[in-house]
Amino acid sequence: MLPFANITIIGLGLIGSSIAHAIRANMSAARITGYDQDPAVRARVLELGFCDDVTDSPGAAVTDADLVMLCVPVGAIAATAKELAEDLPESAVISDVGSSKESVLNALTDALPGARIIPAHPVAGTEHSGPDAGFATLFDGRWCILTPPDNADQADLERVKAFWEKMGANIEIMDARHHDLVLAVTSHLPHLIAYTIVGTASDLEDVTRSEVIKYSAGGFRDFTRIAASDPTMWRDVFMSNKDAVLEMLQRFSEDLTALQRAIRWDKGDELFDLFTKTRAIRRRIIEEGQDDAAPDFGRHHE
Repeated sequence: MLPFANITIIGLGLIGSSIAHAIRANMSAARITGYDQDPAVRARVLELGFCDDVTDSPGAAVTDADLVMLCVPVGAIAATAKELAEDLPESAVISDVGSSKESVLNALTDALPGARIIPAHPVAGTEHSGPDAGFATLFDGRWCILTPPDNADQADLERVKAFWEKMGANIEIMDARHHDLVLAVTSHLPHLIAYTIVGTASDLEDVTRSEVIKYSAGGFRDFTRIAASDPTMWRDVFMSNKDAVLEMLQRFSEDLTALQRAIRWDKGDELFDLFTKTRAIRRRIIEEGQDDAAPDFGRHHE
């Protein structure tokens, strides 16, 4: 049995298009209606054919929906929700895919009073964007964190859970504020560091940009992959989850100062102990199935 028969996807970039492809692959009887604010994206989605219908407005997209997935940057959640509010059926469940959750929950609650809201965060993605970037297996074996409000209907929660499970995701249910703190450590701070390192390298006066590119070793190369992520999305993430990010950034700054001190005073034992600890964490990530144990992160070399 389908958890939802009529699914609307608002925002048809990487995540939105991947959701559509995954629905096609795993819930083929469901009807998919899409909307994107960019006319060029709407036209491309019609060419690609992964939606049954593409509308010209958010309101028209949700009139028959029993699930609405907001796949827009978190900074656009409130405005998007207000645009579709008048046309949203009372029976529809509304969800999202943003990587900060407390601000999203507050925005949806304010814009859609009385709506059946179950926020979600599929912890998956690539550095690519746009409707051509989506693929059906993006969520296979990945975590999807649901952060329902205290007054959420249990049946709605179970249906959203079943929806993501059918798309191959593992489910975790978490308080929105706790989610934001966890993701500040595991995702948001690493992105901030990546943006900073890549920016610093490109700005060095005594190293030309061509040399930075030419001599990129694995570490810098991997940072550039993270730093290539969608700039609009990540701007909004840092603005919407700034308290948790600033808290983790302060902790990181303190740890970085301790590391700087160990290098300055030749405290090799401290460095060795730290690197041993972090190596063990890497092994645990592989054991949890969250990355590839193959050499060079499973890259294929010609």
